Amino acid sequence: MPENLSLLQIYTYHTKPYCSVNKKKIFNDPVYGFITAPTELTFDIIEHPYFQRLRRIKQLGLTEMVYPGALHTRFHHALGAMHLMDTALQTLRSKNNEINDTEFEASLVSILLHDIGHGPFSHALETAIFKNVHHEHLSLHIMHMLNAHFDGRLSLAIDIFKDNYERRFFHQLVSSQLDVDRLDYLNRDSFYTGVYEGKIGADRIIKMLDVANDKLVVEEKAIYSIENFLVSRRLMYWQVYLHKTVISAEHMVLRVVQRARELMQNGVDVPASPCLQFFLASDLTMDDFKNDKRILERFVSLDDHDVWSGIKLWATHPDFILSYLAQSILNRKLFKVYISSNSIEEDMLLGISELVQEKYKISEEDVKYLMISGKISNNAYDVEGQTIDMLTKTGYVVDVAEASDLPNIRALSYKVEKHFVCYPKEVAH
Repeated sequence: MPENLSLLQIYTYHTKPYCSVNKKKIFNDPVYGFITAPTELTFDIIEHPYFQRLRRIKQLGLTEMVYPGALHTRFHHALGAMHLMDTALQTLRSKNNEINDTEFEASLVSILLHDIGHGPFSHALETAIFKNVHHEHLSLHIMHMLNAHFDGRLSLAIDIFKDNYERRFFHQLVSSQLDVDRLDYLNRDSFYTGVYEGKIGADRIIKMLDVANDKLVVEEKAIYSIENFLVSRRLMYWQVYLHKTVISAEHMVLRVVQRARELMQNGVDVPASPCLQFFLASDLTMDDFKNDKRILERFVSLDDHDVWSGIKLWATHPDFILSYLAQSILNRKLFKVYISSNSIEEDMLLGISELVQEKYKISEEDVKYLMISGKISNNAYDVEGQTIDMLTKTGYVVDVAEASDLPNIRALSYKVEKHFVCYPKEVAH
């Protein structure tokens, strides 16, 4: 094999047409049982190195610090979402909604690749490794690269992902307030964390889907399943995604990577893998990715292992803040978290800041690494965004929040905001 090939070239080299491969693979998924790659294209995408990287990206970042079973990956989630998309499309076809084979496959590909642009630790480090590059923009960029590799066969999938396709309900299945992405991650995250109160009736919801006026709707008899879906979503946010210990762990990892970036860009030697070092030493934009293909090749080699290996190396670094944070993360000595429904008083924040400075002999400027404050919000149903539409028995389409006998759904549309501050537990003693 020739030397100095990119990941795309390596993949192409090993998948030449003369290779005979059985593409009717079965995956044993713990949530849904046996699932398959429905088409040869979906199989080829799953086999691609860009997609295989998702095996090394945890779905829930640092949530395993609270729920030890939360070790599933973006790879698991993408396969599960593809399976639910397949089921949803079959359901819509059974209700006389015309969906041709090209649209069917494109929808599968679109949901399969919807998270392909996630970096290490998923959402937790999105603003630390990159300044102004969102994972959805990276996902789209990678989809374009794969589209070129697969001779334009992803074009419709990209249009569906971008909501550029004229039949809008396909995009709603990929991204909306009742998409297969949410249906899978709520079921999957509930399963792996053991928070069974978050389990939803995904099968029943999917069986109740239909299309009206080119919009995705749910039949009226599924209204209680939708209510349960929204209640479960709110519960999962408070109990899992926004659990106070998860907030502490993820912000500590965010700060240790930010500290490494600051030191590195100020000329301090900070050990890291070549790919992680490259991104921490640079302030890249999406335009940089588009103009230099080598940057994408570095990104698709970056995963959770790069960050964990960095944290292990940083635990003995001479910089106190970097080593303190790294050691604390490795030994699960997480910051204390105080959460309030009201804004945290400035006097309290000032008092904590002074205690941190005094105890650790650090400057006021560096306090931000050891005292972290912010705001979290939980909004199970955003009535200002794209609504969940219900098809009544009389043929009318209405917002589920307008259903007269379901005050719970209206209540779930209110955004709940809370404020937090976290800091080393030693400061509180």
